[in-house]
Amino acid sequence: MEALNQHLFLALNAQPESQPLVIWFAIIMAKYAIFCIPLIMIKGWLGKSEAHHKMILTALLATAGALLINHLIGSLIWYHPRPFVMPLGHTLISHAPTPSFPSNHMTIVSTVAFSFILRPALRKMGIALAALALPIAWSRIYLGVHFPLDMLGAVIVAGLASLMMLWLQPLYLERFYGLTRGLYRLVFAPLIARGLLHR
Repeated sequence: MEALNQHLFLALNAQPESQPLVIWFAIIMAKYAIFCIPLIMIKGWLGKSEAHHKMILTALLATAGALLINHLIGSLIWYHPRPFVMPLGHTLISHAPTPSFPSNHMTIVSTVAFSFILRPALRKMGIALAALALPIAWSRIYLGVHFPLDMLGAVIVAGLASLMMLWLQPLYLERFYGLTRGLYRLVFAPLIARGLLHR
C-alpha cells in the first residue's frame, strides 16, 4: 500500500518543468480555497433561519471532532511523514513537518461538505464543497505536502465524524445551540441593537 501511495504521489507531484500557471492555480487551491468554509459558516450563522444555524453548528462540531481524530491518528496511532521529510518528489510550498495522514485541509472541507449533503436544505452547497475538495486534494499532492492516501484517510474521517454528529444530535444540539446563540447575542449586542445583525 505504501509503494502504491508513493507511486501515485510521484505521478501527481509537480515537476521542474511544470507550467507556472498550473503552479499558481495549485497554490491558490492549496492555501486559500479553504477560506470559503469560514465565510460560508459566518454567512449562514448571521442569517435568520434557526434551522440553518443548527445545521451549521452541527457541521462545525463535526469538523472539530474530525480534526481531533486526525490528531489522535497522527500523534498516537500512526505517524506518517510528509513527502519532503522522507524526502520524496518536489515541494513547492513551505510546510511544517507535521504528520501527513490524514490531511487536515481535506478533512475540514470534506466534513462540512458531508454535513451539508446530509441535510436536504443545504445539499446543493454540500455538493459544491465536495467539488471544491477535489482540486484542493490535487493541489496539496501536486505541491508536495501530502500523499494521495492522506486525502482518502481525510474523506473517511470526515464521513464518520459527520454521521456521528448527526446521529448524536438529539443529545447536544438544543442545549449547545442555546449557549452559542446566547453568546452571539451578548458579544454582538450593540450591532443587533442598531439593526445591523439579526437577533
